Amino acid sequence: MRLAMFAAAAVLLSSPTFADDHTVTSEPELTFERVFASPSLNGPAPRQAKLSPDGRYLTLLRNRDDDRERYDLWGFDIETQSWSMLVDSEALGSGRELSEDEKMQRERARVGNLKGIISYQWLSDGTGVLVPLDGDLYLAKLDGAVTRLTDTEESELNPKLSSKGRYVSFVRDWQLWVGEVGAEAAPITPKEADTIRWGEAEFVAQEEMGRLTGYWWSPDDSRLVVQRTDESPVGIVTRAAIGATGTKVFDQRYPVAGSDNAIVELIVMDPDGANKVQIDLGLDTDIYIARVDWAPDGSAIYVQRQNREQTVMDMLRVDPATGESLVWFTENAAREDYWINLSDNYRFLKDGSLLWWSERDGYGHFYKYDLGPLRGVHVPADSKIMEWSWTPLTSGTSPTTELVGVNEAEGEFYYRATKDVLTQQIYRGMLDGSAEPAQLTDDDYTNSAVMDGAGKLLLVSRSKPDQPTQSYLAARNGQRVTWVEENALDEDHPYTPYLLSHVSPEYGTIEAEDGTELHYMMLKPQIEPGKKYPVFYYHYSGPGPQIVDGGWDGALAQAIVDKGYIYFALDNRGTANRGVDFEQPLYRAMGGVEVRDQKKGAEFLKTLDFVDPDKIALYGWSYGGYMTLKQMQADPGLYAAGISGAPVTKWELYDTHYTERFMGDPRKVQDAYDAASAIPDATKISDPLLLIHGMADDNVVFENSSELISVLQEGNVPFEMMLYPGYTHRVAGENISPHMWNTIFRFLEANGVTPPE
Repeated sequence: MRLAMFAAAAVLLSSPTFADDHTVTSEPELTFERVFASPSLNGPAPRQAKLSPDGRYLTLLRNRDDDRERYDLWGFDIETQSWSMLVDSEALGSGRELSEDEKMQRERARVGNLKGIISYQWLSDGTGVLVPLDGDLYLAKLDGAVTRLTDTEESELNPKLSSKGRYVSFVRDWQLWVGEVGAEAAPITPKEADTIRWGEAEFVAQEEMGRLTGYWWSPDDSRLVVQRTDESPVGIVTRAAIGATGTKVFDQRYPVAGSDNAIVELIVMDPDGANKVQIDLGLDTDIYIARVDWAPDGSAIYVQRQNREQTVMDMLRVDPATGESLVWFTENAAREDYWINLSDNYRFLKDGSLLWWSERDGYGHFYKYDLGPLRGVHVPADSKIMEWSWTPLTSGTSPTTELVGVNEAEGEFYYRATKDVLTQQIYRGMLDGSAEPAQLTDDDYTNSAVMDGAGKLLLVSRSKPDQPTQSYLAARNGQRVTWVEENALDEDHPYTPYLLSHVSPEYGTIEAEDGTELHYMMLKPQIEPGKKYPVFYYHYSGPGPQIVDGGWDGALAQAIVDKGYIYFALDNRGTANRGVDFEQPLYRAMGGVEVRDQKKGAEFLKTLDFVDPDKIALYGWSYGGYMTLKQMQADPGLYAAGISGAPVTKWELYDTHYTERFMGDPRKVQDAYDAASAIPDATKISDPLLLIHGMADDNVVFENSSELISVLQEGNVPFEMMLYPGYTHRVAGENISPHMWNTIFRFLEANGVTPPE
């Protein structure tokens, strides 16, 4: 599910001073207009940081001071310690409108609001990068030369360089095109019916499975695996994208929960489309293809096949020459009443073994699989050869969350893991399990990292409540080599004028009904004795995101605090990074345990002598918008008002892979869906409600809100709404975001949720 969230921004600086002894002496008002204006108050916000194949250059996408949503490609020469702009998106780009397919792909990749360059890929020899821009492709060399590779009205989707860099490939007009770099590309798959797509991930793979591609090059460039998708079984949802001056109607193939999915096939072929071989995926076509990988030496293809219920995942090993496959091992859900969380936390190693992430013991951990040799006999994909052994490499109750990199030469792997619930740290472990993992990052920060392909250099990003995100290059032992973005809060930082009023979050825990500890975060305005303050209660509450952590969260929450509101957030059961048993209560019970846990948060707030118990307002977006509705229905009078943004109101309207993972198939468990729906009890809402939705939303389609609107109107239930023509699930931008947030606070003020005089 698309996550549209914000969390607290907090800086602990009681008397801010800087390296040159400048001291902040006055501050302007932190308005919503400034929060969303350029330059970003977070400082530089680089994306897609990558190290060149030879480890000499660091490249990243850097946003502009005068346009925080436009990104250019920059390069950092590690030897000379110098930066240069490699591609100026504004100078090179055409600015033409993107195709509808590319717009929707960007939405599913969570970059629909960005401009300029949003992705790129290094050439295998490290001499340049492939850059998609405004629907066409460019080859940018490190010497500054830029060559345009395509110039068409149609967009080139999912562009890639082949593993060795000989070919460039992309999807156009639902076919896969391939050509040698610098030469004319040609389609290597046939043009079929409008429901057949080649080389493109199906909707649920893009939206819910974290798989954005539908083809994979072999290590030696000699073959490709290509996805063929038949969407004819998928139902059509007529989506009206209502804009400011007109409406476009799209017939979108959208697999709602309990309906048929697309049929996915995998075909191996040469770069010219010859010698096609179909991969045996088994007899059942009602499956998900989660991941596809080539063995490092190209001798095999590995396919992760997930059942419709998402409780079983088979690792298939495929012979590229024949398409014959067998099940090498099977991953089962950690509990009967749980699901399998997909991840990219695995690596096929050169010695034939596999570094693998699993939640089998109740927490995410890494294991080393040593896979036995093939027997030379074809075994159908519905049979198994259980010929492997595995060794746990990490353990304990702190879940590992991400594989950062592998250095096979040194026998090391690097990963991120939760520490003390609130922070993420980077660790180095040994592939043979011969030593305890070593922590490489500072406990005071929450961290993430990426590595070069050989696992020789770390690029660490870190933040804490009083420090916006910094990034630095580090050696294998974690020692910093050089800053990439120090992002110091000095006199030139855009955030500096607002430091005097910043407060640090207070962290704490309360108990759920079963005794489980729930972590909260609170930011308070300057409290005057004897006065009581309203609460802006932010929640997401759904599976996945952890809201309460020890990182930097931007300026939005601080702007709310500056208005005189307490900002409060609580992570209920069902959220991530605390293990299987903490997430499991959502199983076939959405809209239940989250409501009860968040109610505990409200009851806790009402015990505080500085909180006005009659002025606790809810805000949530997407799943959080759904939660606002469910909380107001369950506990009339507990909350003073609620803001529901882009809510799912009926889970039968949402897609198969996300919804059925947690709720099951509505054709089998309709009672669970009825209980989770926000429609039947909509007329129980008696407290002030503001409903917000983008009118071109292709994710949580507008029908979710329109059905709710109708029920409330027919029930004579008063409510307010703000609709945004032309906006999708992400209603955001330098002008539209202030409009939305000013609307929210006018609504709260009109309903008496105001600070004390």
